[in-house]
Amino acid sequence: MDFLDEEQRRAITMKSSSISLHYKDYSVNLIDSPGHMDFCSEVSTAARLSDGGLVLVDAVEGVHIQTHAVLRQAWIEKLTPCLVLNKIDRLICELKMSPMEAYNRLVKIVHEVNGIMSAYKSEKYLSDVDSIRAGPSGEGEDENLEFIEDDEEDTFQPQKGNVAFACALDGWGFTIHEFAEFYATKLGASSAALQKALWGPRYFHPKTKMITVKKFVDAGSRERPMFVQFVLEPLWQVYQSALEPDGNKGLLEKVIKSFNLNVPPRELLNKDPKAVLQSVMSRWLPLSDAILSMVVKCMPDPIAAQSFRISRLIPKREVLLDGVDSSALAEADLVRMSIEVCDSSPEAPCVAFVSKMFAVSSKLLPQRGLNGEILSNFSDENGNSESDECFLAFARIFSGVLCSGQRVFVLSALYDPLKGESMQKHIQVAELHSLYLMMGQGLKPVASAKAGNVVAIRGLGQHILKSATLSSTKNCWPFSSMAFQVAPTLRVAIEPSDPADTGALMKGLKLLNRADPFVEVTVSSRGEHVLAAAGEVHLERCIKDLKERFAKVSLEVSPPLVSYRETIEGEASNMLDNLKSSTRSSDYVEKMTPNGRCVVRVQVMKLPSALTTVLDKSTDLLGDIIGGKLGQSASNLETEKSNIVQDESPIEVLKKRIMGAVESDILSLSKKDKDRAEKYKLKWQKFLKRIWALGPRQVGPNILFTPDSKSLSNDSSALVRGSPHVSERLGLVECSGTGEMPADTSSEELSALYREAESLQNSVVSGFQLATAAGPLCDEPMWGLAFVVEACINPLAEKFDDSESNQQSEQYAIFTGQVMTAVKDACRAAVLQKKPRLVEAMYFCELNTPPEYLGSMYAVLNQKRAQVLNEEMQEGFALFSVQAYVPVSESFGFAEDLRRKTAGAASALLVLSHWEELSEDPFFVPKTEEEIEEFGDGSSVLPNTARKLIDAVRRRKGLPVEEKVVQFATKQRTRARKV
Repeated sequence: MDFLDEEQRRAITMKSSSISLHYKDYSVNLIDSPGHMDFCSEVSTAARLSDGGLVLVDAVEGVHIQTHAVLRQAWIEKLTPCLVLNKIDRLICELKMSPMEAYNRLVKIVHEVNGIMSAYKSEKYLSDVDSIRAGPSGEGEDENLEFIEDDEEDTFQPQKGNVAFACALDGWGFTIHEFAEFYATKLGASSAALQKALWGPRYFHPKTKMITVKKFVDAGSRERPMFVQFVLEPLWQVYQSALEPDGNKGLLEKVIKSFNLNVPPRELLNKDPKAVLQSVMSRWLPLSDAILSMVVKCMPDPIAAQSFRISRLIPKREVLLDGVDSSALAEADLVRMSIEVCDSSPEAPCVAFVSKMFAVSSKLLPQRGLNGEILSNFSDENGNSESDECFLAFARIFSGVLCSGQRVFVLSALYDPLKGESMQKHIQVAELHSLYLMMGQGLKPVASAKAGNVVAIRGLGQHILKSATLSSTKNCWPFSSMAFQVAPTLRVAIEPSDPADTGALMKGLKLLNRADPFVEVTVSSRGEHVLAAAGEVHLERCIKDLKERFAKVSLEVSPPLVSYRETIEGEASNMLDNLKSSTRSSDYVEKMTPNGRCVVRVQVMKLPSALTTVLDKSTDLLGDIIGGKLGQSASNLETEKSNIVQDESPIEVLKKRIMGAVESDILSLSKKDKDRAEKYKLKWQKFLKRIWALGPRQVGPNILFTPDSKSLSNDSSALVRGSPHVSERLGLVECSGTGEMPADTSSEELSALYREAESLQNSVVSGFQLATAAGPLCDEPMWGLAFVVEACINPLAEKFDDSESNQQSEQYAIFTGQVMTAVKDACRAAVLQKKPRLVEAMYFCELNTPPEYLGSMYAVLNQKRAQVLNEEMQEGFALFSVQAYVPVSESFGFAEDLRRKTAGAASALLVLSHWEELSEDPFFVPKTEEEIEEFGDGSSVLPNTARKLIDAVRRRKGLPVEEKVVQFATKQRTRARKV
């Protein structure tokens, strides 16, 4: 399945590839997805098209970060998972474990995986309980609780048949069912009873032929669990007889005769014992039979799966019946019902979902059609016949029959069938050129495909960028957006080595953006083409594809562009105490517009870290709620948190998150000082009712509060009051007239002044957005800050005629622009005054290393400024597992350094975790006696880490940097004396 050159060179999977298999009377569509965290987007695209998932776990390394990510993806997409424990042979050959030690290891892994699934189940259960208790009527609560599924049973149970044990390298695998059937005749017991007994603390007594549990076994007895006695010990004996020089070679012949295995004699005469072992084991316990039989027994068919997944695929929308076409609504509901029952009849509406577009060389397309006719495959959808790449859609049919040559509607995620003409930009009409069944690298052309099949579609290259819904009718709800576990954080600027190749580069970037579901291509403010990828391996593959497949030009790649954030020092509670309307110059920053008409005062404080995180993670949901797109916010909510009850409003969910974040900070404070915590709570309740805007880009983790109307009361000036627009949208306050004109505006001049102040509200918000988008340290976005902006408008000092007024406008620029600039400068100055700090992104890193390389691994971690969280030795292994946080800026080359220092013995996995503030002051100057004694007057103080990072970003952006041109002024010495 891994047919790409880069995949074979690195020995990892990088692309999801599909194959259609026939097993007995079943048709199985198998999608092989990558396990590397850099390519987890491919897992997301594969999960959307699947009904179940095979979760592969290494029996030696155990549960890792990607195991959590894959199980989370399966839970979000409502897939039925099965567990495969691979590399069982390493427990025998490399670690030299006994069967009992291996059994304990396997039990521990199954328990850990079940623990992950139990956490997701508990989260959903508690959410369901809370939603019912918070219902409008308190009656019948106990009755409703009875209908909530409280499934305490483990998800993965070998005795149920959904856990397989395998060695893919040697081609063998089994479930407990195979051994239960084999031993049923020998022991005189039923296969079902043995299947239940072959896992867990159950023991077999040969004399009495009875199966007992652990509590009935004598303390001094050497009894082994039945799984060890009847499953693992025979496997160990076969491996030892084949691989050890003094092994019992007759045992292999006994196995061959007992199971009537058809092993060619020439394979048994092979001098390589490993090859002989593979020949026997792959025929005794064939891997394909074990896996496919488990899939057929434990995973649902498309009809059962789609009825369970329908709430995830197409969530129900809240529809207001006023002005809605009833026929369109009825047809949309009919289409949704067809998807729910997986109707595969030709009369049913045809609906399919394209999870990604992938590029295939035109040479790999089938050269002949269904009837043997020769096909012309060198015509690109974009009209460029010279292109060697053809884009195919990776899709699954959820309803009806899809035919080659059929005309379909291509629906984007924002399409609404009830809005008619206003949705024309979100719908296109396309004709399908060809349909293919994917056979790994090969493609098999077909005339049609029914619901439940995964196919490749040609002819949609110019209609779909990354994903879309295909429908035979306009009146169809689009599928919900896919959930990705990580974000593309690694960014580089690219340019062609020859400026004449710029056109080819731009074309190649467009092709790459379409071919990779996770890559992001943007143009920076400086005009650079910026490529964003998930990690180093993903980036290397993207650059290689650009050079060799899409652009075919030589490229210059910049060092990684790391994103930072800017904040201020201190705790949120301390900053809140200082946020008062006082006249002390240390509490606020004051700026005045050039024409002297507007005075801007800004106060800044730090938000609680929990609230900042909630705002940052809810950007999509905030954008829909603040922008009024409540229909789309339901699907975003389903993507962000799949365990929310459908009847719960997205606004209520977000309101709960915000209040919960504030209360969590209050609880931590109440343990120290209860009185202060109560005051803190009251203050925050008031402030949450005054949210004017969020920034940057209207949805960021910074807040603009409306000013206190009592703070600046002056008869001759007007305060730009603002309105708690965001608080109203989030339901934190009822609609109020905060921004209305005061009632005591008796004079016409004062009335006009207040109208002018009201018209400047957008200027204040725009200035806040500009300030939070580019902070004062290095023009990076601000993080977790709250601003109170008091803009006071004074009347004109003199009466000007029209010509003098225009002249003044030309001299000082437009007044709205002056206010915007003054607000921006005041916000940036306020941050500089409050001890600014840099915030950097952090990776969560999980490392495994042998004890002899532990020192080398810690040396690499110290060099990369890592924070070690936990270190433990894996039970039963001479292997240390270390968990740490590594800054994203230090992660480049981390894996290479680790391999070099530990001779390839250590492995590391990185996944984006959180943002963390750097405690170092970038403007440190010795002030105290101890500091002056240590550093002198400051001239000998080396730039700290924060200052180095800031200077590096400023140089990259072309901003001025304060640095000495001459570091050490010594006289120049020449090598030769010239006369």
